[in-house]
Amino acid sequence: MSILQDRKYTCRVSSTLNRDTKQFGKKFLFDNREETCWNSDQGSPQWISLEFPECTTVSGFALQFQGGFAGKECYVETEGTLKVLDFYPEDSNKIQ
Repeated sequence: MSILQDRKYTCRVSSTLNRDTKQFGKKFLFDNREETCWNSDQGSPQWISLEFPECTTVSGFALQFQGGFAGKECYVETEGTLKVLDFYPEDSNKIQ
């Protein structure tokens, strides 16, 4: 069960490819469709921020990158500054 379906949250992203939110916007991060995705502009760092209005426990998460576009230095922060996890995704088009 996804907490994103059960709770209110605010999502922000670092950028959107060519500022084209109709085709590549953050709304495509969580639409559960294989044929859509959020695309950032080029360069680092790129980030996704989820903010919950109340304390929320997250027990896990999954990501799916487009093959050839996987993040290289990835990590999870809480409270916007406390790094709690480094992770190294595979450069593949499967859920990880």
